[in-house]
Amino acid sequence: MRKKFKKERERLNQIVMKYSGTNIKRFYSIDSQVYKDGALPAKTKELLGLVASLVLRCDDCVKYHIIRCHDEGVKDGEFEEALAIGLVVGGSITIPHLRRAFEAWDELKDTEKSRRTKKEK
Repeated sequence: MRKKFKKERERLNQIVMKYSGTNIKRFYSIDSQVYKDGALPAKTKELLGLVASLVLRCDDCVKYHIIRCHDEGVKDGEFEEALAIGLVVGGSITIPHLRRAFEAWDELKDTEKSRRTKKEK
């Protein structure tokens, strides 16, 4: 999931950048800067991005933040609590996105587990 998603996202971003003027480029820059460590650690910021994405029901955004949360070392309990907040804020309409979010989280964890098993052999 991770490789396929990142590859497609990169391909589409290249197309966007081909046509982008200053305003779009500035937005992209702010978006990448805001998630870096600051007063809040990057891990917390990614969880916030995940919650906002769930509430806005953007599956691409949810998937992106799931991958980033995984990269930042978010644990299962932290992930579940963040999604619970998104569910409470967004209501039952977010449930289909919640299902796909947990599925993607499982897929990332399974891929990681498989990689570790191969290394141990």
